Amino acid sequence: MSDLKPVNIDNSHFDVCVIGAGPAGYAAAMRAVDLGKRVILIEKNKLGGAGIYDGALTSKTLWELSEKVTHINEVIHRKNIPDYEVSWKEVQRTVAEAIFEKKSQYSIHLKLLQTQASEKLFTYCRGKAQLISEKEVRVTREGYNEISVNTDNIVLATGSSPRKLSDIDVDEENILTSDGIKNLEDYPRSIVILGAGVIGCEYATIFANFGKTKVYLIDRADRILPFEDKDVVDIVSANLQKKGVTIHQDASLIRMEKKNGGVEYEIEYTNGFKEIIQVDKALLSVGRVPNVNNLGLENVGVKMSKRGVHIGDDDTRTNIDNIYAVGDVSGHIALVNVGEVEGRHAVEKMFNQSKNRLSYDNISTIMFLNPEVAGVGANEQYCVKNNISVKVVKLNYSVITRAIAMRSTQGFFKIIVADDDEMKILGMRAVGAHASSAIQSVALLIQMNKGIEELSEMVHPHPSITEGIQECVRMLLNKSVFKPEVFQDQLSCYRIKDGVKTYLH
Repeated sequence: MSDLKPVNIDNSHFDVCVIGAGPAGYAAAMRAVDLGKRVILIEKNKLGGAGIYDGALTSKTLWELSEKVTHINEVIHRKNIPDYEVSWKEVQRTVAEAIFEKKSQYSIHLKLLQTQASEKLFTYCRGKAQLISEKEVRVTREGYNEISVNTDNIVLATGSSPRKLSDIDVDEENILTSDGIKNLEDYPRSIVILGAGVIGCEYATIFANFGKTKVYLIDRADRILPFEDKDVVDIVSANLQKKGVTIHQDASLIRMEKKNGGVEYEIEYTNGFKEIIQVDKALLSVGRVPNVNNLGLENVGVKMSKRGVHIGDDDTRTNIDNIYAVGDVSGHIALVNVGEVEGRHAVEKMFNQSKNRLSYDNISTIMFLNPEVAGVGANEQYCVKNNISVKVVKLNYSVITRAIAMRSTQGFFKIIVADDDEMKILGMRAVGAHASSAIQSVALLIQMNKGIEELSEMVHPHPSITEGIQECVRMLLNKSVFKPEVFQDQLSCYRIKDGVKTYLH
């Protein structure tokens, strides 16, 4: 989307200048408009950022399509019908349609907003921004003269990019990051994924679901997703392996290089055994780094974090009082929903509309794996590590009527509460169908600092997956329909204190 040429912004004064039009920056700009502030939103590349391109929307569109393919094939396999296949061109077309639809919404919205906003509050500018002083931003635009923006406040929302490794030649053709997935011309016959975190496991799931690619996953730890509870990981790992994914656990990469039109990599296991494998493509999934180069942070003294990785911030504010950092550059959870919350909070804070500090305790997350995994708050692993006494209740999908009707009974709900009479909810993990929708009621209770009584008395629709949550809390209150001492393989309720697990029923 191009700038509206009649708007003259050179040396104009704004209440807020937002640099970066991804989810965090966009949300910040819109909140400034809500408050009647004059705001300019500057984007150097693509409106919507990684939230639309090469990021969440792209990967989740791929996942949704791959899930449909694998579900169809699970049905027809029982009838000895040949596999259903979707061409890679069709996959690319579907992704392109999703991107076009979302970017069109952003573009149309901004164009109309820029022409219709009362008192001309909003201005969008395409260009590369650089901090000159605490109150001045220089914008370089291709084909236009440089312009100067004067502003009372600055929001840095420049996002992040896939992290690369110095000893691996990433060309986004043979050795890729997530930015290079769009460059694939067809399903690779084989692919190795370096990194077994969320993004790496999601892409392993996607390619395995389509059934056209042999997938290898390199994991330095003894299990994938090391930040999650073992019972969550066990299901995901087993399903990946069932789909033919080879997981190199306890393995370190020695080298990875392009060879004979493909990629050769060498790994070494903790027992000293080494292995060399040839694949078509490689995907690096080793984290992301903030986009702060050439932003001019040194011109105004904005400090980085203690690790020097992200911009240091105190409740979205940097060490410079009128400059804020939100989204991936802030160093918190790199998720679209978190970035949007931070963007809105920063603007509310700068204009004294919010007195409370931003809390990350009730942030809901979802991992697009097989099956879907969602979580909010603390998990069991965190509580054990930090010696927090808790009660834990766990219910398998196999006893939930809706899951039985869906013929999708793999998964469970696990709710963690304080080990006291109030039993305030500390966290939840959901693994299985509708997992992301199911955790919302628990996320609200965590935010409200409430216990479980309210949830136990709600009348849930029947049949629904969320009925399983209610049955979980009823177990904690000793009034469940099914008793854990009877269905011990499907229901459990236990206390963890000083690292020791004791079953309560």
